[in-house]
Amino acid sequence: MSTSRKLCFAVFGNTYQPKKSVSVQKLLACLAQRQADVLIERDFYDFLTNGQRLPVDGVRVFDGSNFTADFAISMGGDGTFLRTASVVGAKQVPILGINTGRLGFLADVNAQEIEHTIRALYEGDYAVDTRAVLQVKADGQPLQGYDCALNDVAVLKRDNASMITIHCTINGEYVTTYQADGLIISTPTGSTAYSLSNGGPIIVPGTHVFSLTAVAPHSLNVRPIVLSEDSEIRLTVESRTHNYLVALDGRSEKLADTTRLTLRKAPYRVRVIKRTGTKYFHTLREKMMWGADQRR
Repeated sequence: MSTSRKLCFAVFGNTYQPKKSVSVQKLLACLAQRQADVLIERDFYDFLTNGQRLPVDGVRVFDGSNFTADFAISMGGDGTFLRTASVVGAKQVPILGINTGRLGFLADVNAQEIEHTIRALYEGDYAVDTRAVLQVKADGQPLQGYDCALNDVAVLKRDNASMITIHCTINGEYVTTYQADGLIISTPTGSTAYSLSNGGPIIVPGTHVFSLTAVAPHSLNVRPIVLSEDSEIRLTVESRTHNYLVALDGRSEKLADTTRLTLRKAPYRVRVIKRTGTKYFHTLREKMMWGADQRR
């Protein structure tokens, strides 16, 4: 259903891609033409105005998650999209990813498609995927940063000398003790990221499961596990250096190995805008060369 009402867009972006200026100008011109309200996060605004010397007029600037909008727009690669999702959090604002990076699995709109995509938003010609999010609690205390992950949570060794020991229980039942460089707990969204590079399964979004994949396990018979997204996962870590890393969508923190972790599904889902007609398996084949046969 199309809309004639005034829409508000919150724009996010990274600050290390100077070649994106043409895409930003195209986006802002499209939004200005429709007289939309445009909000830009402060760091990105400073990058555009001070670093790129772009004329950015008629917009408002916001800090952190202090904004209200109809749509959020992430300009960058998948890393920028993940950071945008962490700021949007439980606001339930649908996120559109415009790719100015490399792979663009989540951020799948390229610069040539900006005008068409903005028009589609106003005409209601789009779909919204809802994606599960992992939430992490460390001994009942909040982590220093954001405590949720759209892609994955990785528990990793800090030192180069030895692996770590990770005791894992699911819903109170002991599962196994991993001797490995780490353990990745992945959502379906993140199954094509770090987990996949370590031999984890590709999980189609909407299947309501998580997966556990060891990083360089000491034993060859340790295989990934797929479990219900309603499961509660508890991890206890042992390390010779008495600390380890926990990384949420790549944002890592050092924890003492006396710190136990509890992971469960977050109380909200991230809403991802997909263009009408976008097919998951087509994206797998196109972006990741999945199933490609070089003999043909």
